[in-house]
Amino acid sequence: MKLCLDFGNSQLFGGLVKGREILFRFRKNMSKSISSDEMGIFLREVIRENGYELSTVKKIIFCSVTPEVNHSVKNSCLNYFQINPLALEPGVKTGLQIKYANPTEVGADRIAGALGASEAYPEQNIIIVDMGTATTFDVLTKNKEYLGGVITPGMSIAMQSLEQHTAKLPKVEILKPKCICGKSTVQSIQAGLYFGNLGAIKEICQGLIASCFPDEDVLTLGTGGFSRLFRNAGVFDKINKDLVLEGLIKLEELNR
Repeated sequence: MKLCLDFGNSQLFGGLVKGREILFRFRKNMSKSISSDEMGIFLREVIRENGYELSTVKKIIFCSVTPEVNHSVKNSCLNYFQINPLALEPGVKTGLQIKYANPTEVGADRIAGALGASEAYPEQNIIIVDMGTATTFDVLTKNKEYLGGVITPGMSIAMQSLEQHTAKLPKVEILKPKCICGKSTVQSIQAGLYFGNLGAIKEICQGLIASCFPDEDVLTLGTGGFSRLFRNAGVFDKINKDLVLEGLIKLEELNR
């Protein structure tokens, strides 16, 4: 079995995989100062608590956008699993043509998502909208060319910015409001977060389609924790919460 790990700016998202089936998923709030012992103990416990033996884990694959944790991740895999992990980093095979001016600048999670999308939805032009700490828009052609995309602040960053830089605006739960016209400060912030992002998704996706795929069919694909809020909003053709994990599964197959 394989352990697939996606280290984001604020959370770890992982899954235990048998073949291509994700047996279970887990999340953990992340600190850039986490030690290899903390990481190793957490991973061992989450596997055991879900009813699986540690000895069944034969491979570990990870991607990370926080370089500060990479050393701890690699040491935890070596010390607690006796496995040298495969990291999505420059030099590994992805099967994608990265068209960025400097390919090493592309976040590993964005490459993993594009790899997962190309595998799950082959021979399609795709715009991937990953709604996490940041909201990223990635453009992938049916020929597996990664063209680039757009990065905007995520919903949680926007909410934290309002709380930290204003005197009276509170921290609120991020959700889909019933009405765009808020009847309280909390409702007004929630409406701004939701409908502001809804408008941004529509505008950016329309612009990317016009710029990159004129007169071609395009699949708009949502992923990331906040994408579920927009499930029935008419902006995504599909939502795939496991896109990065599926990309890591494919990465291991390509680099055996």
